Amino acid sequence: MDRAPAPAAPVTSTSTNTPSPEKPDEPPLRHRHRLTAWAAGLLLVVPALISGCRIFDTDGVTPVPQLLSLLPWLAVPAGLGVLLAAAARRRVLAFTAVVVLAATGWSSLPYMPQLVISNGLPLARVRVLAANVEFSQATGTLIEAVRRERPQLVFVSECDRACGRALTTAFAAELPHHASVDADGSVGSVLLSAYPLTDERVIPAAMGMPGATAEIAGVPVRLQLAHPLPPMPGQVGPWKRELGRIEAAAARPDPGPLLIAGDFNASQDHAAFRAILDAGYLQDAARLADASRTPTWPMEGPLPPFVQIDHVLVSRDFSVRGIRFLDLVGSDHRAVLADLDLRGER
Repeated sequence: MDRAPAPAAPVTSTSTNTPSPEKPDEPPLRHRHRLTAWAAGLLLVVPALISGCRIFDTDGVTPVPQLLSLLPWLAVPAGLGVLLAAAARRRVLAFTAVVVLAATGWSSLPYMPQLVISNGLPLARVRVLAANVEFSQATGTLIEAVRRERPQLVFVSECDRACGRALTTAFAAELPHHASVDADGSVGSVLLSAYPLTDERVIPAAMGMPGATAEIAGVPVRLQLAHPLPPMPGQVGPWKRELGRIEAAAARPDPGPLLIAGDFNASQDHAAFRAILDAGYLQDAARLADASRTPTWPMEGPLPPFVQIDHVLVSRDFSVRGIRFLDLVGSDHRAVLADLDLRGER
């Protein structure tokens, strides 16, 4: 008797697809926008502070004087702040960032008008060289530059006794007159002149700032070498006081031609420097030659030069024919070479 076939065992299907581990959740879009907004705000802090101090005509306290030297370059973080604020979709922040960028750009415009009408006909052509030889290390290079360029007036900062002797000896015939502060290190300074010098004076300062009156084409011209302390942390007060003494020397009761040159340790973005221009009705020769943003410092070290702190300032008795900036091997400053015309009545 045939047996019935046994029922087939139920077939159970086993799935081979195992669930994949879940991917970590990406940060919510709102969280990313918040981080972007914070980054934009941080980028805007320094440009806002420094451009505000420039607009309100104050040098403030450390670190404001130091950061004012970087004012034009602060447009970079301000511009990045605008982009990040827009990416974060924060309208108020984006508007604030645009305002800060505009304020930074406006504050970086050259100070004072460029077109100045000088009175009178040209009386004499005067070439002026202002140089900081950095503890006399660039003395030899400066001697070569003077021989090559043949200036009639040379203002030399950080020129010690040996430097002063080398310069006066080398140019005993071409620049026989001089006024100086004979000292060691950065204190020494010398003013060499092809014109007779009288009425020598020294502005009291930590570093030498001699001055004198030169007779040029029969006109007495007041000359002053400038070399105040740098605005290092802890000496911003003395820096302001010494710039104030230069300002007082510029504000003379007797009007007449005035020329102040040297290492001012200040740029056009510092209120204390602008006060000197205003007190003596002076113009920066670099501004008149459309070169007021040409950096002169630092010429040594890891950073490229980023600020102009070496200047030739002239009263309206002078017109500027041209200006050049010379590299001096051994110095952390560029020298300033200005070609001027002294004007007046014949």
